[in-house]
Amino acid sequence: MKEILAFGDSLTWGADPAGGPRHPFEARWPNTLAEALAGRARVTADGLGGRTTVYDDPTGPTLRSGARDLPTALGAHQPLDLVIIMLGTNDLKPFLCGTALGAVAGMRRLVQIVQTYPFKEGRPKVLIVAPPACVNTATGGPAQGRSIAEAEAIAPLYAALAAETGCAFFDGGSAAKASPLDGVHLDAPATAALGRALAPVVSQLI
Repeated sequence: MKEILAFGDSLTWGADPAGGPRHPFEARWPNTLAEALAGRARVTADGLGGRTTVYDDPTGPTLRSGARDLPTALGAHQPLDLVIIMLGTNDLKPFLCGTALGAVAGMRRLVQIVQTYPFKEGRPKVLIVAPPACVNTATGGPAQGRSIAEAEAIAPLYAALAAETGCAFFDGGSAAKASPLDGVHLDAPATAALGRALAPVVSQLI
């Protein structure tokens, strides 16, 4: 049985753009991924609302930096065969970073953390997932002033980073679209579809 860590933000946690607290267990993408893998792997989800790649956010109950959280997650859940990282949407908040270049710099650091962590046995592969880009809402732009142009720039930058660092890459926007309710989060069918779309890529990696 292979072990996979899905490390992300509220898109991994399963936040409901309609205002509900969370999608049902069976709709969250780490769980639909596990189901699609049909017993080949366990998928541990570590999703935190507001999590960034590397940027502290003192406005929330935690600092939300993925760079702070990732070493603990790696240590807690090892041994691991694959680490899936889907972050960057919260980096686009203007008061934290606001740019795709900032998100890719942060993702680079997260890859370095995985690739240099002192695992007790074996080093996992890394799959970088570009989150689905933000979209407009009925009342204007995406929540918290995110830029759609910067959101759309993340995927090609992450693809180039993956090629440079020897990681795998998947464009989440090819499988799911953000909900126009808040322009950021995925509705239940979209987040479920993301997990199923990841299954063929993950199957090749494990």
